[in-house]
Amino acid sequence: MRIGELAERTGISRRLLRYYEEQQLITPGRSFNGYREYQEAHVGRVLQIKGLLDAGLPTRVIGQILPCLDKPRSIYFDDPTPEMVAMLEREHDHLTKRIDCLTRNRDSIADYLETVRGIRAVVESPRRVG
Repeated sequence: MRIGELAERTGISRRLLRYYEEQQLITPGRSFNGYREYQEAHVGRVLQIKGLLDAGLPTRVIGQILPCLDKPRSIYFDDPTPEMVAMLEREHDHLTKRIDCLTRNRDSIADYLETVRGIRAVVESPRRVG
């Protein structure tokens, strides 16, 4: 498939797909005329990259762990360096803090919605005079 179809199927812009290629996160083939050619597997890979970026991981970290994510839950490095372990620990801590913050925000919004819905129900309910 060409870059336009991949962009449409993943919701990722062509420009961002080219950026993923520059960062060596994806590697398309090339057709005889030089056009990028993507395989079906690129759809899942691009969505995986987007999920990792949305989670807050930088592309340099994604580039290091992406080769290990081909199978679910099978992240393994043959010879992790102390620097890589420290970097992954920092990223783990950063994600944990983001998740905590997002959870607090979600819960606050839920509380607010519950209050607003309760007020609206009281205001919209017909009053009975007895």
